[in-house]
Amino acid sequence: MARLLLADCLLHSGSCDATAKLWDWRMPAVPAITFQGHDSDINSVSFCPSGEAFVTGSDDSTCHFFDTRCLLCINKFKSERTICGITSVCSSASGRLLFCGMDNFNCYCWDMCKDGMTCSPLWALTGHENRALSACYSVCRAHFSCSGFMPGCLPFW
Repeated sequence: MARLLLADCLLHSGSCDATAKLWDWRMPAVPAITFQGHDSDINSVSFCPSGEAFVTGSDDSTCHFFDTRCLLCINKFKSERTICGITSVCSSASGRLLFCGMDNFNCYCWDMCKDGMTCSPLWALTGHENRALSACYSVCRAHFSCSGFMPGCLPFW
């Protein structure tokens, strides 16, 4: 008999009310928990591979790293030289790296084990000609990622 794990029942959402919500699809009428901390619209949410944490990206130029076990934001990421919205977030297959697409045509990568408010991104991918609307990391544990932007190109890094 197959066993349904709790992580298989969870969904998350981000909203223009600057909150992220964690939902149990077996009881969809009300969110299981509401996470606060952003100062503007949340544009992207993504579970980390373990299923025990998720990241959010917002128009307030920050990414937040929430732990679903302690129900808290355990890290925040912001580049001091960047004042623009974050359009997309994802973590690496190991859960160590945070990758995000930005309104300033760039994609950034942070080490999620470091203090995101005091350290700089590990690297910036700067080849887009417009807003980086979507970002994803390879699921096969290879060290490359892809990102999409208008008018429809899909570069691999």
